[in-house]
Amino acid sequence: MRCGAALMIVTLGLGACAPVNDAADRVARDRAKTVINSVVAQRFPGVNAAPVTDCIIDAASASEILNIASASVTGVTQSTVEEVLAIARRPESVNCIAENSITLLAG
Repeated sequence: MRCGAALMIVTLGLGACAPVNDAADRVARDRAKTVINSVVAQRFPGVNAAPVTDCIIDAASASEILNIASASVTGVTQSTVEEVLAIARRPESVNCIAENSITLLAG
């Protein structure tokens, strides 16, 4: 009986972490988007940065998002720019950017 109660408490405790983790993920992604938007705007003037940024965010790993998000506090360095551009060159980013560009041109 005690083991069952303990298991239930642990399960409920872990379930409570999900909303906190989701909130932290949203904050990190929002901060990273701000940084990526600035990098895209500087490197590609005249390009609508928002869809490009979304593609880069979707292709980035959680650790890359956290690393880029930290630049919103510490400042964007050349290393940050290189990381953003490296993610932008990945096939999933390139395909996403191309698909969004076609949609923007057709819309």
